[in-house]
Amino acid sequence: MLKQTLSQKMLQKLSPQQIQLMKLLQIPTAILEQRIKEELEANPALEEGGAAEFEDDYEDSYAADDSYASASDSSDSSGEADEPVDYRDGDFELDGYLQNFIDDDPATYQTRGDSYQAEDEKQSPVAVESDFHDYLEQQLGLLRLSDERDEAIARQIIGSIDDDGYLRREPASIIDDMLFSRNIFATEEEVSQMLAQIQRFDPPGTGARDLRECLLIQLEQKLSRAAHISVYQALDIRLARDIIRDCFEEFSKKHYEKLQRQLDVDEEELKAAIDEILKLNPKPASGYNGGSSRSQQYIIPDFLITNRDGELELSLHARNAPDLRISDQYRDMLKSYRSSARAGGASRQQKEAVVFIKQKLDSAKWFIDAIRQRQETMFNVMYTILQYQYDYFLTGDQKRLRPMILKDIADVAGLDISTVSRVANSKFVQTEFGVHRLKDFFSEGLATSEGEEVSTLEVKKVLQEFMDAESKRKPLSDEKLKDMLLEKGYDIARRTVAKYREQLGVPVARLRKEL
Repeated sequence: MLKQTLSQKMLQKLSPQQIQLMKLLQIPTAILEQRIKEELEANPALEEGGAAEFEDDYEDSYAADDSYASASDSSDSSGEADEPVDYRDGDFELDGYLQNFIDDDPATYQTRGDSYQAEDEKQSPVAVESDFHDYLEQQLGLLRLSDERDEAIARQIIGSIDDDGYLRREPASIIDDMLFSRNIFATEEEVSQMLAQIQRFDPPGTGARDLRECLLIQLEQKLSRAAHISVYQALDIRLARDIIRDCFEEFSKKHYEKLQRQLDVDEEELKAAIDEILKLNPKPASGYNGGSSRSQQYIIPDFLITNRDGELELSLHARNAPDLRISDQYRDMLKSYRSSARAGGASRQQKEAVVFIKQKLDSAKWFIDAIRQRQETMFNVMYTILQYQYDYFLTGDQKRLRPMILKDIADVAGLDISTVSRVANSKFVQTEFGVHRLKDFFSEGLATSEGEEVSTLEVKKVLQEFMDAESKRKPLSDEKLKDMLLEKGYDIARRTVAKYREQLGVPVARLRKEL
């Protein structure tokens, strides 16, 4: 039995434009450039170029009824493919769309506002360099290999070395890889012999299977150049080699007294040997200066804060304000169609073309609107953060940071918390004190013994100062650090001190000990 009922539901729906805006909002500046290039390639109605001001009433010109597309589809099925369109008896909505579009001159609206930094228009230089594995293969040509089979084994080993310079695959796995990919069977002995030759490549330590082997390879290569070092340095290197080879566990745990007893050396000799170990590189690939990974470490700030005689000025980076416009060619095509339609000579093919043009124009407009909303939202969030942390941006003193959570900024800026989170997680701001991620300015609050609320970032700063000033022969324990913070007015538990210390990347007191 059928019956009708009324019901109310609360549904959250996002339009395609809102989804596009959310995706654009969370990407950083460097990726935004690539996204714009993709859109320019996919939509011929969108192009880059100089532009004047955008007419607000152009917004209304895009409100044309999409029923024109269905009307054109129905006319296509009538069997009269080339029947002229009677422009005076129909297509009134399309006429208004074309008239408003041409009169408003949509080719002259811009995406840029007044808040971008004009002097940063220059493109950042990009170095063209060979990567680490290319460098290893170049050295492969210096080996005297007996046949192509040995070369295939060597290339397989080089291809298995990771970006840190380590070979983390077992010989059996390398043999299986060669058998499946190259149809070459090799023995573990052949792989080990070829690996021993690759481990002599530059930079030292390449091809090591663990940290211990990496350090041993570097020490052995230093000893092989004994003619270029002093006798005393050679003795220190030999002692360092013995420490890594025979007492690596004691060294890694910094049991210095035990090392002195096992190696029968005094504290001065042990310190000289450890100094030689500390000069080694635990990640061999980082010692390769031509690695392309270096060019990936550049950070493009999304915002710039400038101090103008005590007044802070906020601006968007120029790359966040791309100069986009609608193609003049598409505008001319619409003019041509309107002239043909008024003269009664518009064919079905022309109608199909103008429907396609309208779709591309709508897509271009949505994209440009999303870029503009991205600029406005980013500027709104950053301006609110600037006002909230004004003392910090003015002085650069991390102790002046106020406790701040996403909700604080969302309430002031009039935005949703998720929107603020998208901006904060992937954006950087350049100040006179360095480049910082927006996420780093957010922290919880902590009440002092005097009842004042301070940022946890301030507590971490004080904690770092205590550890920097400690005696390395007798580092401060977490309990002692807790007592010192309590004397400063920060009442926190020892486990909280341990958590903050780990977040700062500082090991426990025993591992901070030095001779």
